[in-house]
Parts: sequence; C-alpha cells; structure tokens
Amino acid sequence: MRLTRALVRDFRNCDRADLELAPRLTLLCGSNGAGKTNLLEALYFGCTARSCRTANERELVRRGTEVTRVSLWTQAEDGEHVFEVGFKPGEPKRALADGARVERLLDAAGRPLASVFLPERLELVKGAPALRRAHLDSLVAALWPGRSETRAAYSRALSQRNALIARVRHGATPAQQLDVWDAELARHAVALAEDRRRAVELIEPVFVERAGDLGLNGLPALRYKRRTRASDADGVCAELRDRRSADVERGCTTHGPHRDDLALLFEGRPLRAYGSQGQQRVALLALLFAERDVLADHGRPPLMLLDDVMSELDSERRERLGQLALAAGQTVITTTEADRVPLERGSDVAVIQVRAGRAEPEAVEAAA
Repeated sequence: MRLTRALVRDFRNCDRADLELAPRLTLLCGSNGAGKTNLLEALYFGCTARSCRTANERELVRRGTEVTRVSLWTQAEDGEHVFEVGFKPGEPKRALADGARVERLLDAAGRPLASVFLPERLELVKGAPALRRAHLDSLVAALWPGRSETRAAYSRALSQRNALIARVRHGATPAQQLDVWDAELARHAVALAEDRRRAVELIEPVFVERAGDLGLNGLPALRYKRRTRASDADGVCAELRDRRSADVERGCTTHGPHRDDLALLFEGRPLRAYGSQGQQRVALLALLFAERDVLADHGRPPLMLLDDVMSELDSERRERLGQLALAAGQTVITTTEADRVPLERGSDVAVIQVRAGRAEPEAVEAAA
C-alpha cells in the first residue's frame, strides 16, 4: 500500500492543499514558517485521527474557520481506498473509511500506518518511560493487530485493582478480595510483557544496523527492562502479594508492565542520561527506520514523516539518511532547500514547494 494523494482543508495555516505523493520520497520545501510542518502533521492526522504535536486539537482548525478536514487516497493490491477525518471543536471527530463511518480510524482495515520524526520527539529518548511504553505498545499493535487488545485488557484489570486498593485502604473491603484481581492482572501482564519482548527482539538487531548506517559508531543497543522477574502468571501473582501492603499504603499498583521501560543504550549507558543531543537524534531516527524495516517485512511499512531531519546532520549522514528513505516504503521529508536531501539519479522523487500554507508541485532533476 502507498499513499498517492492528500487533500488538506483548513488545517492550521493551510486553507487548501492538494498533494500528489511520490511512491518513494516526497520533499516539502519552503522557508521557515511556510507551513511545511503543518502539512506533515496533517498527513499524520489523516492516518491516525490524532495530532503528533498537540493535545489541544482546537489548534488544528485554521483561524476564522470551523472545521478541518484531511482526506487520503491510498493504492493497495485490491485497489484504491479513501480515508477521511473531519474535526470541529466541541464535537466528536468524524472518520470515514471508503465512505463508511468508523468509530476509531486506528481500527479501520487497510489504513496507512505512519511513523513521525519531529525535533520535539526526542522526548521519546530522553523523556519519561511512559512515552516509550506507549510507543512500544503501538509497535506491537502494528506488528500483530490482533494483540492490541492485550494492552487494553491489562489497563482494565489495572484500573479495577487500583479501585479495589482504594477501598481496602479506606477499610471498606478486606485485602483478601485483591486475590481475584491479582490473578487477572497477572494473566494479562505476562501476555503484555511477552508481546513487548518479542517486538524488541525483532527490532533490536535492525536498530543496531540502522544506527551504524547513520553514523552512531560504537555499541548501540535496545533493551526491554521489566520490573517483574517472574516468567508466568503464578510468579507475578506472588510478586503482587509480596507488595500488597506497599500498594495499599500508596493507593495504587506499584508493580507490573505499566512500570516497565524501553532502554536505548550506547556503550552500555542510557542515551537519555549520557547521550549528546546528536546521539539521541540519530538513535531516534535509527529506531524509527528499524521499526519501518521490520513492519515492511510484515507487509505493512509505515509512511515515514520526517520533519527538519537534515538540519543537524553533516553531509555524510544526510546522504546515508537519504539512502535509507529510498530503501523501503514511502517517506515525506520537510526541508528549507531540496538540495539538502541527497537524491540518487533516477529516484522516484517529488518536490512540493510550500508557501504560506499552499503547496505547488515542482519538477526536479535528481543529482548525480
């Protein structure tokens, strides 16, 4: 599957943009403030019905208008498909797949996956573990869509156990009643942790390779760090019982996959604490490209959306990144100048000039 066209209406500073995307690489070029990042965000919004930049989605609607809409056309083996997302502040988002209303675009069959790099996404490397857990769970869902329910089932069991802990803490319920929810939580905890472990096992060797491709010379590594040492549900139950008094005292469950982490390491040390800004940036790119390659092996390469990715890379790393962008799937890159992205002669590349939120295609000859 590939994205062939995107129609963006009243999204941030863009009143209307009609983008024809190349099969491999599309460059959104323009001066600072022209709206390149906004269009990249619009593509992500069209793929996921979510913003990759803000939790306040009122910001997405162009000033002076009431509704924003993004429509995507994709080409798959079974023909063309159309996905649409509309949003009016104060009302639920409206998502359509081939003209049919869907409750959640993320559940729509055949929707394009999207992987995004923004400078602020460095928080995925250096921020709180919750960001990395959510990212890892999204990868699991992309690799094995049928397993996305595991995370939801664990969350429901965790909420029920925490609610019961609150009752125990206030003396409204005997602590023994936690036995049932300990067993339920443990069952889903083992399944969730195993899904995450398998996903990391798949991408770790590719991550190391991509980090090397992008010039992170040394010993990069990716590790799934579990809080529990138990390998089965009975073992997790035992650990929960051992910590029950502490949980009641604190008023919440303090042990389980909701406290795990995905560690990005370099030379055996966590990049979040000891890596330079440049190393963290390259590691994040390596992670995203590794995930793309693994998903491509599963027949679902995501659309890569890379914002301002070349600005802090030297010429050699820019060339390496350009080669990776052309290696598999489909990529969109924002840049102030097209020649900052090295292009191979004969590459299937489109260059779109962005000016004040408007997009205009431009003919381009690839450099030798």
